[in-house]
Amino acid sequence: MSLLAVDIGNSHTVLGLVREGEVLADWRVATDERNTADEWAVLLRGLLGGRLDEVTGFALCATVPAVLHEWREMLPRHFAGVPAVIVEPGVRTGVPILMDNPREVGADRIVNALAAAHRFGGPCIVVAFGGTATTFDVVNEAGAYVGGAIAPGIEISLEALGRRGAQLRKVELARPRSVIAKNTVEALQSGMVFGVAAQVEGITDRMIRALGVPLESVRVIATGYLAPLVVEECRSFTDHVPWLTFEGLELVYRRNS
Repeated sequence: MSLLAVDIGNSHTVLGLVREGEVLADWRVATDERNTADEWAVLLRGLLGGRLDEVTGFALCATVPAVLHEWREMLPRHFAGVPAVIVEPGVRTGVPILMDNPREVGADRIVNALAAAHRFGGPCIVVAFGGTATTFDVVNEAGAYVGGAIAPGIEISLEALGRRGAQLRKVELARPRSVIAKNTVEALQSGMVFGVAAQVEGITDRMIRALGVPLESVRVIATGYLAPLVVEECRSFTDHVPWLTFEGLELVYRRNS
């Protein structure tokens, strides 16, 4: 039997059927704050189809309060009797959060830090590429979450250029032929792909120096559905773990269910 791991982000909601660390199936849908609890239930049943009976538990993290509210209603109404763990203050994660206000830290970021520390130990830096934001989360040698950084996401940055640039337009997110572009489409792609790669290199380098540890002792992990765009262009990464958030959700579920 399997756990349904759910990561509700600002742009997309990513779901995965997980069993003992293995992702058996996955889906990504737009996060729509207008969806009601009943609409989310219909969507969920449609995605899972015949695999719905495999689900023996839910593990959920969310950065959108309105959507989280509907899921809180939906789970007991439509999936009564199926245990559910929502990552929020008070839920055991095993990760000390050394922040001015630990409650401010996004649940997805804590889950990623937990999974990274469990898989690699510390120190490590998780770089998660979402559509709205690219987040950097730092775990020290003792396995504690010590902070991070948030930068505009690749999709939202490209969208802003298309809206505000009089002679610019929306383009496909893809690697251009060269960093020195020969047309406007590839110029936008170059700025996005290589610009983000350089941003990651710069921020992670500064973070490692701030930690005061040897460069070679730090694992820098890429995750998120946009990571494949950048991971091969960035010298900083030591690992690419596409389903890191699902791994963390499974760990939290085991500790709390």
